[in-house]
Amino acid sequence: MTAGKANACVLAAGAMWGTISIFIRHLDGAGLSALQVCLIRTLLAWLITGAFLAIRSPQLLSIRLRDCWYFIGTGVISYALFSTCYFMAVAMSQVSVAVMLLYTSPVFVTLLSAVIFHERMTRRKWLALVCTVTGCVLVAGVFQGHLAVPLPALALGLASGFLYALYSIFGRFALSRYDPLTVTFYTFTFATAAMLPLGHPGYIFEVLMGDPSLWLWVAGIAIVCSVLPYFLYTVGLQYMESGKAAIMATIEPFVGSAVGIFFFAEPHGPLKLIGMALILGSVIILNKR
Repeated sequence: MTAGKANACVLAAGAMWGTISIFIRHLDGAGLSALQVCLIRTLLAWLITGAFLAIRSPQLLSIRLRDCWYFIGTGVISYALFSTCYFMAVAMSQVSVAVMLLYTSPVFVTLLSAVIFHERMTRRKWLALVCTVTGCVLVAGVFQGHLAVPLPALALGLASGFLYALYSIFGRFALSRYDPLTVTFYTFTFATAAMLPLGHPGYIFEVLMGDPSLWLWVAGIAIVCSVLPYFLYTVGLQYMESGKAAIMATIEPFVGSAVGIFFFAEPHGPLKLIGMALILGSVIILNKR
């Protein structure tokens, strides 16, 4: 795969993740908790990915027992925990605030990758990182004087950023042995197993049967915000450094903020627009040859 195609995969993944608040807000309004929405998303993603592999590439379903720690890392420690923290932060604060806190993750990824994988911190990476962090802060409206972030939302948002960063780290180890589809499937497998006992699936089924239109929203969050973006991001991660992939995926807060503006009528002053431009600029900096 060419560098351009790998970049396109990561950018597409980030853009799809940026639309997730649309689904979260709707399902939250229907009476489902953050953990339950996360469980629905993960369970359906697991079923769709598993069915595809069973039909098209059953050999990719085979893994070694001793490698399960990779998927405990990607599925439980990262995916399940970060998704639950992030969904709760979205429900408790503005979409742009939750996204900004989530996207402290490139800082964690870049620093962890430098330590664990000995990735070189180039000037371009530092510049992109500064643009990303500054852009996320501006998008959240921190300097506009009207933002009040509840302490629980702040803690959950920062936790989601750190846990999200760990997906890139554990994912690099998993990809050294397995195909991206295998990594994606077993990430969903372990995440589903971790959340199922806590998600009250009986109540979820009752809510969905009470309003059949919710199934469309459930399918959307599973396909648009899980299966496709996680596969695309994992594919892109094969062909670039973890730090670069994490910073490029910050297209998500750009899209997420746009969703907040156009779908939820969140305020969008000049500082927020400058922040969105800086985030987009960080992606351009990393793509420049």
